[in-house]
Amino acid sequence: MILRAFFTFALAAVVAFPAAAQVRKAELAGVRNYSKVDATVGCAGATDPSAMKALKAEGYVSVINLRLATEQGADVEAGRAAAQTAGLKYFHLPFNTAMPDAAAVSSFLATVADTKNQPVFVHCGSVNRVGGMWMIKRVLQDKWSVEQARTEAEAIGLRDPAMIAFVTDYINTRK
Repeated sequence: MILRAFFTFALAAVVAFPAAAQVRKAELAGVRNYSKVDATVGCAGATDPSAMKALKAEGYVSVINLRLATEQGADVEAGRAAAQTAGLKYFHLPFNTAMPDAAAVSSFLATVADTKNQPVFVHCGSVNRVGGMWMIKRVLQDKWSVEQARTEAEAIGLRDPAMIAFVTDYINTRK
């Protein structure tokens, strides 16, 4: 009886909290706020072009950059060149949280779902946009609950109220 109660509790804990538990923070030179989420994705904030070789060594096949070309420190062309030199596919899908574009989300979802692009490394400036886009992916493609996806997205770095509002609205209008 006690053993069954323990296993029931342990199973409930695993089912209730798997999202945050699978986000593993790690260090990688030239990569800010790096996390490995699962076997098919890594997430980060600002990523220096010099890190592309290390990303390839980590096993990534492609890079998705959500930064705007106009952001301070975002050198999209240098990132693209370094990724290509390292043998990585490079997708620049700029996403502006001040003026969110549903088309950018659609492009992201299609790119990340394509198994030829996996494992994929996704980055922006701080990880906020990455967390939001990943939350949308988890709910709409992986059929996770909004709560479970949000827990994981916050563990990745989603925190901006405007981004959370956009993501929630995007999900609710497409479920």
